[in-house]
Amino acid sequence: MALLPPFDAETARLKVRAAQDAWNTKDPVRVAGSYTPDSVWRNRSEFLRGTDEIVAFLTRKWEREHEYVLRKSLWAFGDNRIAVRFQYEWHDDEGRWWRSYGNENWEFAASGLMARREASINDVRIAFEDRRIDPTSTHEIPAG
Repeated sequence: MALLPPFDAETARLKVRAAQDAWNTKDPVRVAGSYTPDSVWRNRSEFLRGTDEIVAFLTRKWEREHEYVLRKSLWAFGDNRIAVRFQYEWHDDEGRWWRSYGNENWEFAASGLMARREASINDVRIAFEDRRIDPTSTHEIPAG
């Protein structure tokens, strides 16, 4: 099944799952392949454009976010746009654990590649024992 706009509930849900699965590989080149070559991003306070900047950004991200595991869930969809909420957990070089919460707005080209990604993200320090995302599970975001 091609995951092309316009999205319905099923294709939007599958698109979110595909994004979650790709990001959990922590492979910057693979993830960047889901975006148009001139894709525009806002990630926190960083503004990126194009594949090279996306790959560089993701490389830096996963060099500092160890044991990264992400869960996304569909928030809303329409025509060529999808909104998601997400959480991911990771630890830094000092072994401190973090949970990062956020929302993303996605806009897709007719090809099904993402042309725009707007992400708002907040980080909360957590204790190791407070982690709630099981890296072996592919379920959506845990409650809470």
